[in-house]
Amino acid sequence: MQNPLPFIAIILLLLACESPESLSTEEIPTPVEEGGEPNLFNSSNGELYLSWVEYLNDSTDALNYALLDEHKWSKGKEIARGTDWFVNWADFPSLAVFPDAESMAAHWLQKSAGGTYDYDVRVSISKDAGDKWSPSFIPHTDGIPAEHGFVTLLPSTNGRMFATWLDGRNTKASEAAGGDHGHGGAMTLRAAEFDIEGQLFEEVELDHRICDCCQTDAAMTSNGPIVVYRDRSAEEIRDIYIVRKIDSTWTEPQPVASDNWTIAGCPVNGPAVAAKGDLLAVAWFTGANQESRVKVALSTDAGASFTEGFVVDDGQPLGRVDIVLTEDGEALVSWLEEVNGEGEIRVATVNANGKQGESKTLVTTSTARQSGFPILEKYQDGYLLAWTSGEEKTTVRTLRFEL
Repeated sequence: MQNPLPFIAIILLLLACESPESLSTEEIPTPVEEGGEPNLFNSSNGELYLSWVEYLNDSTDALNYALLDEHKWSKGKEIARGTDWFVNWADFPSLAVFPDAESMAAHWLQKSAGGTYDYDVRVSISKDAGDKWSPSFIPHTDGIPAEHGFVTLLPSTNGRMFATWLDGRNTKASEAAGGDHGHGGAMTLRAAEFDIEGQLFEEVELDHRICDCCQTDAAMTSNGPIVVYRDRSAEEIRDIYIVRKIDSTWTEPQPVASDNWTIAGCPVNGPAVAAKGDLLAVAWFTGANQESRVKVALSTDAGASFTEGFVVDDGQPLGRVDIVLTEDGEALVSWLEEVNGEGEIRVATVNANGKQGESKTLVTTSTARQSGFPILEKYQDGYLLAWTSGEEKTTVRTLRFEL
């Protein structure tokens, strides 16, 4: 009779691989043909939308979207298309749903003049759940051919849509002196609201000097909307800051954490934020002290104060973060980690005590710009990741997973 111990050992090893620490994953094929720049949005009634740029040919791009239903993406629908769009790996379009859970808004970037970075934010609205879309309008009223982008759309409690963006209207003064990309003048952070008719309200400057090309993010807290972004001091310190709207008034900008990262150029690596009531979680990348780090800070008072920035990466992060809150009140953060020349999209959970357990790798991807910024969202009792894949052709892939 053969010794059964080796067989038993194999069974025990397999059971160990299926431990509670492992991830349950399922890739969900998307309707994307050839395209990238994905984004995800979770509506107030729990419906999850994917938007992306479809590359129709060398001169034409289209903004499409799909709805996730029973773990399957619907057929893609087109919102708009153009031959004069500004399509960028880091500054990508988005779709958001108004508080009525039916009306929708989408944004993209469209060239406004001959300069490389002369483009406007364009917004279109659908009142019938995405069947028809309005002619586009511009949420910024300066009328100056300059850089406007890195938009975040956020449904507001008053039934409108809140929008925040990077605004380069003040950079034009430097171009007259021969500057490039308008860096002689300061990029500003601005915001406005609009309703389902496209009427604009409350356009305001939130910060008069910020980093030139890092993403913004926004969330709704119990006190109102907040915006996180990368600031830029006169000494070229580019740390993550927050502004909050309290009783109809925007606060002065305050740092989420003082990393004191001094860098002469923009790192193209913006923060991400998630909120529920008074609980707020912010994730970001920093290169302070010549050391690359991904950090997460938590707030229990709607952003008035934060914990220290907890390090969550595994030593070689490239940033490109996103973050959501779990049902248990912890933060789940995603980022891109470099491993032997390739990229791994990893996730980890964080609470007030710091990082919890080991990081988990979701997928392997490229570290090139073409791979873009992975997007993380909650979906039913799990989570969904969207990213740009360029293995055979440039396309968008999505992965559902549970912790």
